[in-house]
Amino acid sequence: MKLDVNVLRYLSKDDFRVLTAVELGMRNHEIVPAELVTRIADLKHGGTYKVLKNLLKYKLLHHDSSKYDGFRLTYLGYDFLAIKTLVNRGVFTGVGRQIGVGKESDIFEVAQEDGTILAMKLHRLGRTSFRAVKNKRDYLRHRSSFSWLYLSRLAALKEFAFMKALQEHDFPVPKAIDCNRHCVIMSLVPGYPMVQVKELQNPETIFEKIIGIVVRLAEHGLIHCDFNEFNIMIDDEEKITMIDFPQMVSVSHQNAQMYFDRDIECIFKFFRKRFNMTFREDRDETEVEVDENSRPSFYDISKDANALDRDLEASGFTKKEQNHLDRFIEGGQEKSKDSDENEESDDEEQTCESNEEENLNEMTSLELQGKEQNNSDGAELDDTEKGESSGDKDEDESDEEVKNNDPDLEKKLEKQRRRAMADAKGRRKSQSSRNTYKDKGRGRSQHSKVHNDW
Repeated sequence: MKLDVNVLRYLSKDDFRVLTAVELGMRNHEIVPAELVTRIADLKHGGTYKVLKNLLKYKLLHHDSSKYDGFRLTYLGYDFLAIKTLVNRGVFTGVGRQIGVGKESDIFEVAQEDGTILAMKLHRLGRTSFRAVKNKRDYLRHRSSFSWLYLSRLAALKEFAFMKALQEHDFPVPKAIDCNRHCVIMSLVPGYPMVQVKELQNPETIFEKIIGIVVRLAEHGLIHCDFNEFNIMIDDEEKITMIDFPQMVSVSHQNAQMYFDRDIECIFKFFRKRFNMTFREDRDETEVEVDENSRPSFYDISKDANALDRDLEASGFTKKEQNHLDRFIEGGQEKSKDSDENEESDDEEQTCESNEEENLNEMTSLELQGKEQNNSDGAELDDTEKGESSGDKDEDESDEEVKNNDPDLEKKLEKQRRRAMADAKGRRKSQSSRNTYKDKGRGRSQHSKVHNDW
């Protein structure tokens, strides 16, 4: 759908008010009922249906009457909401020509009041050429319901955060200006994509710079995951600029080595084909001299102390690694073998059970309640055992003594532990039950699917 900003001239305040009402309604409805749009918009003089008809004329909304009379935002309507907000902020005053198009975004020129030209990137997730984003990216985390507008908004927020952080650490990236909804405003990078360049004065120097960027990113705890000739800009002075960051992951990701090697292989392959460069690698036995350092290795990279993946919560950076860093920063205490064994788990369990500490505290409280119940039933405890239950000695020793003295209490504690673990696992299922909307007195509706995390 082509972006025609001239339509903005013919939109009134009521039009944007109804557009905003549909956006708010889409937080918990896939298709927003017409009655709900009327209630949210709350126009002073009425006429909501007339405004809806005008918005449908410009294809800013989509009408769906298959199950009931409702509306949803199109990407063009979402574009107008973002552009209107940024114009009101004074970020830019005009929209120019389209300068780029990709599988998941469109890029336009925008002009500020003083004539400065910036770049506006509109994320367009959900195109037919890139509809597997739910499986390929981690924007949804563990959410079961989603909309393409919501995914585009998450991608824009993630790219803006990475761009701003990389800029602060002197990486060659565009300057992040502002972000709203699925729109990111950045400085316009002079130059051309590397894929359009046919000749270079110093290809060896450019190659070393690009490989150095990949290695430096890994040292800061990040992997680009799409570092190729399409996402590298170069100007006439052969200055390199890196673009496109929504897919970045942490070096702690389970597939980090594969992503790192893939980025390196893309650079080697491009310079080998385009500029006829030859490389001596340790894999090639036909070379007379073997250069073991020709290709960077993922395992040879040492992570910097000021890693960015922890601050940016990059994909793959789990709570386990955050706890390890916190312990290292606070005092660098040595960890016992038992604690390491308890902390080892799959990535899926680490992300799903982020409230593990709360579950352990709950289990400990249940054990203390079982001890108090045993005391009230007349079980005889020595003074030393009572001191242990109050915290004078280790909890493990007190549990073993109590269990040996009272087998019934041991059964109760095991039963309570199983219940606590079942409750902890059942919390995730209880959240999915909120994804359906129930009309009062009419049971469950078939058409109002709720999206909790808008």
